[in-house]
Amino acid sequence: MTSLHEQRLDCVYRQLKAAGARRVLDLGCGSGALLARLLNDTQFEEVVGLEASGLSLATARSMLGPWLANERQRPGLTLVRGSYTESQRDLAGFDAAAMVETIEHVKPHQLSLVERCVFTEMAPRLLVMTTPNREYNPLLGLGPGEFREQDHKFEWDRAKFAFWCKGIASRNRYSVQFGGIGEADPELGAPTQTAVFRRLY
Repeated sequence: MTSLHEQRLDCVYRQLKAAGARRVLDLGCGSGALLARLLNDTQFEEVVGLEASGLSLATARSMLGPWLANERQRPGLTLVRGSYTESQRDLAGFDAAAMVETIEHVKPHQLSLVERCVFTEMAPRLLVMTTPNREYNPLLGLGPGEFREQDHKFEWDRAKFAFWCKGIASRNRYSVQFGGIGEADPELGAPTQTAVFRRLY
């Protein structure tokens, strides 16, 4: 799964770069692995990591210390303690955002808050989301109803993920395209599923 996570990070990084994004949000940045990729590319002028876990944010601060210590260094880095289920109006208007393996950590009753805070208030021009494909779990040796991580609140199959994303897109003036990351099974799909939202004008 470690190599799969590296594939996820590389895929999301490439999507953000190809879109020409310069100001990027990492929503649920964890220990900062995606942020490090962005900070090593001068295309990205402003990078913000939002993370609810104080422990993960402390790890990110340690790993990304050189960027935090040198305020004149570009790209600029900001780390914010907080959740994307809460209003973050200061984070509105960015070119792009990433949500890498984070949505499945949200309690289902809070998904409407994610829609409001991320897609209505922050409203990035582009958002790249990844999440586990539940259909693939038997190939990982998981039993029925078993999640890939203990903290996951749910894991969606491809149909449920597509249904949720299409609803988000239609209500908030976005288009959405779906894909996968990792070696795909002909019937069960890829281990990781992706959605790329583009705001319509």
